[in-house]
Amino acid sequence: MKESKRQQILRCYAWAAPSLLLILMIVIFPILYTGYISLTNMNVYHWTNYTFIGLKNYADALLVFDNGFLKALGMTVVWTIVSMVLQLVVAFVLASLLNIKGLKLKNLYKTLLIFPWAMPGYVSILLWKTGMFNSQFGLLNQWMAKIGHGPVRWLNGDMSAFWCCTLVNLWLALPFMITIIDGALQSIDRSFYESAVLDGANWLERTFYITVPMIKPIIGPSVVITVFTTFKQFDVVYLLTQQVGAKTGADIHTIMTYAYENAFITNNYGYSSAVSIIIFVMLILFSVVINMKPKEVRD
Repeated sequence: MKESKRQQILRCYAWAAPSLLLILMIVIFPILYTGYISLTNMNVYHWTNYTFIGLKNYADALLVFDNGFLKALGMTVVWTIVSMVLQLVVAFVLASLLNIKGLKLKNLYKTLLIFPWAMPGYVSILLWKTGMFNSQFGLLNQWMAKIGHGPVRWLNGDMSAFWCCTLVNLWLALPFMITIIDGALQSIDRSFYESAVLDGANWLERTFYITVPMIKPIIGPSVVITVFTTFKQFDVVYLLTQQVGAKTGADIHTIMTYAYENAFITNNYGYSSAVSIIIFVMLILFSVVINMKPKEVRD
């Protein structure tokens, strides 16, 4: 007997119900509960007897500069822009070198470049912290000693720690961007370059007028993904500079480490929840803006 349209819809929902219930439990409910906690004064002193305080936590985060959120937000924006520019430039240069005609051992180079991506991020970050940046036996200070320079506390100052974090993040993120750009470069028809060479175009002109426009649609989505990942990056900054019991003295915070510190160090759960919701809304708005198509494309 043929099912009615309503029965078909109900059967589809019945099949999807377990997945929808799981999404509700592990995605939707935590977001809603965090939003509720953000409207209270829940902290270590008001764990069970917290009260509703409205938007006070949001006002404290956005309007009170001394609270540190705006400073952390500014640091996060700078961190994201610097990291993204470095990743694109370095990955493009390395991918271009890998596509040089007649390059020997190309597959070996690609395997070595993908190695940082294969290692667990936690392990890579701690190896950089202890093996490279350590002020006593780190490799960088060993090199400094050979040229007659005293030991440098790489992770002690804010500026030096920022660049050390940026370097480690570049190390972790490069394999993904190199892979994407390498695939994009291989998709370009060689005849375009041959025609450009015949017209007298140099390497710079070929890059700006052929390579970049043709790979832009391919690497665009990966750039958006990387911006999201870098903006909400937590482990690099935290493990290098803010880890409990191993703080280096640098006072740099992204909004993620700032939210973590307020939640689990100072135990100000209401305020930290408000910061988390602000981060969530910012990412949603960024996603909406990115996915908005120009009017001429929609038409």
